[in-house]
Amino acid sequence: MDNLSGDVEDAMGGRTGKHTLNQSSSNSQPMYTYKISVKTGDRPKAGTDANVYVVLHSNGQKSPETKLDVLFRNDFERGQVDTFQISKVPFATIDCVELWKDNFGIYSEWNIDTITIDNINTGEQTVFPIFRWISSNYRYNFIPLDTSLPQYDERKEQRQKELEEKRALYEIAPPAPGMPSRIKSIPPDEEFSFDYLWDLNKKKLLLLATSKIKTITTGAWKSIDDVNTIYTKKVFTPPTDTERWKDDVKFGNQRIAGVNTTTIRLCTEIPDKFGVTAEMVEPFLEGKTLENALKDRKIFIIDYDVLEDCPTKEGHTVCSPIALFYKRDDRKLVPVAIQLFQHKAEDNPVFLPSDPQYTWIWAKMWFNNADAQYHQAVTHLGYTHLIMEGFVVVTHRNMSQSHPLFKLLAPHFLYLIAINTRAVNKLSSKDGILDQTFSVEARGMFELIRRRRPRWRFDVDGIIPEDFKARGVDDPNDLPRHHARDDSIMIYDAIKKYVQKYVDLYYKTNDVLLADEEVQNWREELVRSENDNGLGMIGVPGEDGKFTKKEQLVIVLTSVISICSVGHAMANFAQYDEYSHPLNYPSLLRGTPPKDKSPRTEADIVASLPDKEQHFQIMITGKILSERGTKPLGDFEVNYVFDPEAVKIVNEFRADLARIRQLIVEKNKTRDLPYPYLDPAEVPNSISI
Repeated sequence: MDNLSGDVEDAMGGRTGKHTLNQSSSNSQPMYTYKISVKTGDRPKAGTDANVYVVLHSNGQKSPETKLDVLFRNDFERGQVDTFQISKVPFATIDCVELWKDNFGIYSEWNIDTITIDNINTGEQTVFPIFRWISSNYRYNFIPLDTSLPQYDERKEQRQKELEEKRALYEIAPPAPGMPSRIKSIPPDEEFSFDYLWDLNKKKLLLLATSKIKTITTGAWKSIDDVNTIYTKKVFTPPTDTERWKDDVKFGNQRIAGVNTTTIRLCTEIPDKFGVTAEMVEPFLEGKTLENALKDRKIFIIDYDVLEDCPTKEGHTVCSPIALFYKRDDRKLVPVAIQLFQHKAEDNPVFLPSDPQYTWIWAKMWFNNADAQYHQAVTHLGYTHLIMEGFVVVTHRNMSQSHPLFKLLAPHFLYLIAINTRAVNKLSSKDGILDQTFSVEARGMFELIRRRRPRWRFDVDGIIPEDFKARGVDDPNDLPRHHARDDSIMIYDAIKKYVQKYVDLYYKTNDVLLADEEVQNWREELVRSENDNGLGMIGVPGEDGKFTKKEQLVIVLTSVISICSVGHAMANFAQYDEYSHPLNYPSLLRGTPPKDKSPRTEADIVASLPDKEQHFQIMITGKILSERGTKPLGDFEVNYVFDPEAVKIVNEFRADLARIRQLIVEKNKTRDLPYPYLDPAEVPNSISI
């Protein structure tokens, strides 16, 4: 770039030490010197070789047009902060910065994070959070803090231009009939800003080298004891418990403090298709009749009808089980009956705890195999990753980056589209990781997502407390020791409190909300049919197609943030602990499920396990997916919020999370099996792994 113009100097070599006002030679009007710090974004192609110009504005006055350039320095490189000075400015405060660039050079694109302007004479600092790509030959005007509802923004042309550009980049459509809508192609803003190490093959080699694993990882298991030889002191450490497969209490605990806590529900009557009878289960009900146990809200059920006839790997079977659980007088949950397929039949018996030891263990393993398919397809991939991708896209399409709600949501969308794109390519491709490590393969998982889609309602499945309530497991007296429920609702309530304060800051009345065309368009696209470029969300709060009350908006924002943080953490971060032991939670089982209750042996159990090489792939995938990719909730990678009143609300949220963390840490000291996955210090802001 050329040398500085006469009014611009390098801050390091210029007059940064002067704190007296410059006096004009022609009159006594005070003149001010400003330091301008420009932070270029840290993302691919963010830097520019173009010529950059600014004009400062204040109450109708403006500075001379100035080119930002320093001799012998390559300005505006990726992730770099460049500092300039402008002297002889005839005003002490700034209410707008006008910025533009040409298209000079090979690399003329430019992405800015922030512009910070310091008045050298008065010490006053003004921050302009930009976080945008800057088009060539367009004069942008940015106000301090860059936060405005659309009805109050005087930069309407600029705001509309940016939204039109976003809509062209963030096109949305369902990738296949019945699937949640997704981005058509990944925009530059959604690429990882650094090497995220999400190449599974490279990661596998790194893990192997780090762990110095010596155990042979090929061939069949010789015995159950042989399974425990695969763990190492580092990296591939033993899971928190290697004996869940033996213990009915631990099996029950998996439903409420494991990796898949979204399916158990209160049972009020036994389905006709379930062959269980009172005579079968009453020996396990501590002297109660089945009728009384049902009335006393002590019976719970899981019904995997959605798995019936699901496509599977060639030569593999997946059950569609129904299981009954009983809350004992000691408040512990245990299984009392398992039917492996949906309909009564002579070759589809009801398995009981009184059956031969390995017969009962084997029935529980086949149930957990089905549970694992549902967990990975529906609970994890479908209704955190994929369902939230649609919210990311619709937000970009409808909310300006100047909108305060965009700034609220953006930290919780970080890398979600990027990780989904890589996950689909790496995990879900033909012969990819899912095909190798799950009985239903990728095609079965997508089929399960399609089957579950019509049942998914935003006002039930999307709202954490409402989901527990709808399943009848919200009351700790009915179902105690439900660590996932107790911890998640505490954090949900903190998020809701945070969102309520934030919404109240910008929407003083419901009329202000009604007048916000961007947020109303956002809602409209949430509920619009997938075939018409919407998400097709059922159950989004509102009236007459609009948000009419602030409470409706608060619920939606709270739920989106909660799913991207707490909901994903519940579904994701226990994966290594659950999946890494093939008897505890088998994602693959060989052979066919038992069709009678004859005694089985340890050899039968071992023969059904995936071989060592398959299971090692499962361990690697679980290890990678259980890693934290971003900072913990409330500690944002990118701070979009600069409004002092809003910053105060963010800090109050962080304080609430710190208090919740202390409560959870204390709870885990007395829990039979600690549940660390929702410690706020361990819950990431976004779905980034």
